Amino acid sequence: MDTAASDFSRVRAEFALPDRFPGPVLAEAERAVAAGPVGDRVDRTDIPLVTIDPPGAKDLDQAMHIERLGDAGFRVHYAIADLGAFVTPGGAVDTEVRRRGQTIYLPDGSVPMHPTVLSEGAASLLPGQTAPSALWTLDLDAAGEPVAYRVERAIVRSTAQFDYESVQASVDAGDPHPSVALLPALGKLRRAAAIRRGALELQLPEQDVERADGGWRLVLRGRTSVDAWNAEISLLTGMCAARIMLDAGIGLLRTLPAPTDDDRAWLRRSAVNLGIEWPDGASAAEVLARLDPTSPAAMALSMDATRLLRGAGYTAFDGAAPELDSHAGIAAPYAHVTAPLRRLVDRFGTEVCLAVCADAEVPAWVREALPTLPDLMESSDGLASKVDRACLDQVEAWVLADRVGEEFDAVVLRAEGETAEVFVPDPPVLGKASASELTEGRMVRLRLTEADPVARRVRFEPA
Repeated sequence: MDTAASDFSRVRAEFALPDRFPGPVLAEAERAVAAGPVGDRVDRTDIPLVTIDPPGAKDLDQAMHIERLGDAGFRVHYAIADLGAFVTPGGAVDTEVRRRGQTIYLPDGSVPMHPTVLSEGAASLLPGQTAPSALWTLDLDAAGEPVAYRVERAIVRSTAQFDYESVQASVDAGDPHPSVALLPALGKLRRAAAIRRGALELQLPEQDVERADGGWRLVLRGRTSVDAWNAEISLLTGMCAARIMLDAGIGLLRTLPAPTDDDRAWLRRSAVNLGIEWPDGASAAEVLARLDPTSPAAMALSMDATRLLRGAGYTAFDGAAPELDSHAGIAAPYAHVTAPLRRLVDRFGTEVCLAVCADAEVPAWVREALPTLPDLMESSDGLASKVDRACLDQVEAWVLADRVGEEFDAVVLRAEGETAEVFVPDPPVLGKASASELTEGRMVRLRLTEADPVARRVRFEPA
């Protein structure tokens, strides 16, 4: 099918995604930028911070600098965009971003949470721009474990903007930028610590959509080591933030219940059925970390492991300790604080940590908002997930519309009941097939029986 004229307007309409900000919201954002950031801040423009984001990104939430602390430890400076410098509590912008909840990304453009004059302008940590930030200072020992951490309001200046592949290339060449030269060493320590804790990292194929010849195509995005190490710094910051909140008795955690013994036993049986060795005493984290992500059996086990990660949510607390205070997938308490340009809760979590570290009262407007945020984020997360899946389903149907009847190699990711979930590597499609003759974790030959761009549906059957 020719996708040259195809766009995602039908998806936008179906989910009622806004295409503009109300006039009062834009006007308030413009006034905030003109007035400049509010509040006292320490000048830390001396730190040569750098950002690592996807190519072309403008909403830059984080900037990083890593240096040695003593002979073997580390000091991480992690600057986070500070929306508190521009957003008036209860104002037009605040009201609108609470309604939106997060930035929603589609292949033909995003639906931003904040007006772009903020998210891609004055509040973004763009290279060469002096900007307000919530600056985290994380001191770690030789094993990469935190020994001290704090956050403060600061003025910073990023010195360079990188993407994952360019940083990976520089690391591979032995010539990384000085600000992130220690990222490989620290990232590996943090990843090893995650496995020891029991954190689960699923090695499933990651689909993406990109422009091609005026239309769209599906691609698989390989995760570079730099991507994984960079994520560990964000996770570390969120874990420190959670500890600050729990110690202070107020905050908002990202939580996930621990899997049941039955779930763990079920995953172990699945590994045995797939021919994957599970040594006595080994944790699910250790088994998953050893897998070859390109192996059909490994893909299937990772899909099965999603059963251990059900029930994620947000837990707000103020005074009484929360009933659930940990995230089973991370295997530690955790809070979202590192993406305030793109996700609502991060601004509130950051305000809690800033107040606690300054030995000040948490602002009343933050306290009042905390109980409302879990429901707002659950709704927003659900919408973002549905939009993302709809866009992928749409492109899958577009690229396969003219290939009904053809046969494809595929991996059976999950086979339950009458329907199996399958992964076709070329083109990279996650689809469904009749499960009656399929075995989980096997390579099979499938025939495409349906590719409907209107219904956004793709179906296969055993060839």
